[in-house]
Parts: sequence; C-alpha cells; structure tokens
Amino acid sequence: MKKYVWWSSIIAVILIVGAFLLGRFAFPNTLSSLPTPELEEGQRGELGIDKNVNESTIDQYLNRGDSVYRDMRMLKDPGNYEAIGGDSYLSGFVDGFEVVPFPYIVNVEGLPEAVGDTYNGKTLFRQHSDGSYTANYEESTQILEALFPKDKTIFLMCGGGGYSGMMKNLLVTLGWDENKIYDVGGYWFYEGDHNIEVKRVLADGSVVYDFYKVPYHEIDFDSLTRN
Repeated sequence: MKKYVWWSSIIAVILIVGAFLLGRFAFPNTLSSLPTPELEEGQRGELGIDKNVNESTIDQYLNRGDSVYRDMRMLKDPGNYEAIGGDSYLSGFVDGFEVVPFPYIVNVEGLPEAVGDTYNGKTLFRQHSDGSYTANYEESTQILEALFPKDKTIFLMCGGGGYSGMMKNLLVTLGWDENKIYDVGGYWFYEGDHNIEVKRVLADGSVVYDFYKVPYHEIDFDSLTRN
C-alpha cells in the first residue's frame, strides 16, 4: 500500500511539472513574445495607435505578469464625444484594464473641434507650447511612476485612441522607454471576448452606468504639495 502511494505521488509530481512546462512553451507570457511597437498607417497612426497590438488583437496580450493595463478615459468626460460617434461616458472597458483619467494627468490640447473642451481642473503636469512638461506638484512624478511603472510593459487604451496616444507621448518625453508602451487604440472599436459592460439600458428605456465595476484610480489633489 505504501509503495502504491509513493508511486502515485511521483506520477502526480510528473504530471504537474509537465503541465507547467507545456503551459510555459505553448502559452509564453514573457516580454520576448510581444511584437515591437509599430504605428499604423494613416489617421490611426497619427493618433499613435499600434499596428500589431490594438483593439482587434489585445485579447492575445491580456493578463501578462510583466505588464500593466491603463484606460485613460474619465467616467464622464465634459467633452462632447457623441459629436464624433463616441461616448462621453465610460460605457465599458476591457477586462484587466484599470482606469486612470488622462485629463487629470495633464492639460489636454488638440481635441477635435466638434468635441469642444474637456476637463480644465487640476492636473499633475502642465504641457507647454514647446511640447515639454512641468510637474504641478512635488508628488507628480512619484504618482506617475506608481501608476505607470517603468519596469513594466504598458498597454494604453481610451475611447477613440487620442488620450492613449497623448499619454504615450507624455511618458516617452519624461523618460519612459517607448518600446515598452503600446497605444492599443479605442474601446469604441473593441469586439473581443473580454468586454465589461458598464452602460445598461433599463426596461423603461432609461440608461444607467454601473461605475462600481470600474477599477478606478482617484487622484486626491488636495493632499498634494503644490510646486
């Protein structure tokens, strides 16, 4: 009986190790399996959207231990994104992404005229006409590094691709490695298998947004030290 138990234990260990190795080789989850960031052509490329890692392929790159996933939208953006076929509300997101509103990071410039103005309140940084950035608070850089770790691959997404492209530009300008940052594009065009719906239409036709589902990073500006 003891011999049978001993052999059963050995077989179990072999099966576990074999399954682990098979998973490692069949489904690699390492940085080397990622394509080098490469811009799409045309208008999407001008926004900074990646050719290979975007709304249509992001499902292949979710749940990586060496990466972080950031959606740059606000829960409710003051900009009129309905005017360009989008949604001013965060109506849903890709599972695994955490929301860090870009307009809280830096003053937003260059939105389509039809959208109008977005949030104009406090920000961690301010952008200058020459493309440089200045920290508004002593803690600004520390917060940025906590939300967008330099030692991780960073996947950025938003509604249509604009905020995520602007965020990548800010990070690269401030010293992040551009080869570790992917502008995935816009949630509005996502048709994958990992959609988390926030917007609900009730029986009476009214719309509600289940923001409790959203992994949201709040920035408490009142607790920060102004430069």
